[in-house]
Amino acid sequence: MFTPGHLHRSNLDRSESLRLALPFSIDFYYEVRQDPQEGPMLHMRLIGEVQDRHFEEEFELHRDVAFNFASVATRIAAKHGLPPSASPIMRSHDEYDKVFADIRQQLHATSGEPVNLDHIS
Repeated sequence: MFTPGHLHRSNLDRSESLRLALPFSIDFYYEVRQDPQEGPMLHMRLIGEVQDRHFEEEFELHRDVAFNFASVATRIAAKHGLPPSASPIMRSHDEYDKVFADIRQQLHATSGEPVNLDHIS
């Protein structure tokens, strides 16, 4: 479920289409913060459970690489036991598009802006 600044993903209802997936519930929160030295940064927080194991992690991305958030969030969820193929971000592409558009609007970003390769991890 998407609301600006937050995406919730869960498969705890264990519907037929998700029966083989690990049980998880993850909340993905994001906001733009102004860093005095780095400028606008996308601050993100993942809170959730995978197979009844709780985790919480925060991370930040520079404005120019903020749109790589799904890759970073997927790696963090995988580190806590969720297979990359069950990514909480990509399960519903229409909501991913809403997150992407919301981040773009918050950062006042436009297509074709340059990327500082030093910001890529």
